[in-house]
Amino acid sequence: MTGESTGFERLALVYSQTDRARKAARELCERYDFVPTAEADAVVALGGDGTMLTALHEMIDNDHILPVFGLNLGTVGFLMNRWHGAGGLPERLAQTKRMPVAPLMMEVITQTSEKHCAYAINEVSLLRETFQTAKLEVSVNDRVRIPELMGDGVLLSTPIGSTAYNLSANGPILPLDSKMLALTPISPFRPRRWRGAILPERSKVTFRVNEPAKRPVAAVADSKEVRDVAEVHIAIARDKEMTLLFDPHQALDERIVAEQFVT
Repeated sequence: MTGESTGFERLALVYSQTDRARKAARELCERYDFVPTAEADAVVALGGDGTMLTALHEMIDNDHILPVFGLNLGTVGFLMNRWHGAGGLPERLAQTKRMPVAPLMMEVITQTSEKHCAYAINEVSLLRETFQTAKLEVSVNDRVRIPELMGDGVLLSTPIGSTAYNLSANGPILPLDSKMLALTPISPFRPRRWRGAILPERSKVTFRVNEPAKRPVAAVADSKEVRDVAEVHIAIARDKEMTLLFDPHQALDERIVAEQFVT
């Protein structure tokens, strides 16, 4: 990369296909030299949170994990930095703060005994496939905590994911550095008074589907879906830890606070 040293000598560029993101990508390419992701030290991602998640998942899939600096050209951009134009990118990168992010690993066994694995940066969710209420056994650290949870489903969220689907399901927002997980029911019917739990991130969570043939359930790790599941095992995957890069003035703690007062 041309210009002042950033600590990252070779940058890759990924971007969404919106008009705004493609225009910004052209502006950056006019100023700086970028390399393929396989040759890079870090990645610049242009778009919204979806673009960031896609970039992170591709790195996990390719087993080539790099720091990512996101620039918001999308809608929410909770995981992104502000776009101030193409100028000053080397200076911004040189001053970034690092935020480690570890995904969840989901291991699924289906009703036909097939096994599937997937990673989730936001959350793993179990959802009923039909009009029938889901019935789920919930275990934490090999101990059954709820013999039968009835409702639309349940999810386990990382701190980063706690402001996404988890929040829509009335789950708690977790500080990004909390090393906790949010276990949140989705439209629960029984037990009536249970509204979820906050777990240490090293917790191992297992969901088993009661009456799976009558009440089929799908498991979803971010956007990867496995249908007709029998049981799902979830644990943090520290060996796949990634790094998000943020501007030093980026008030992530303030974002967490502000999300809880959005009207």
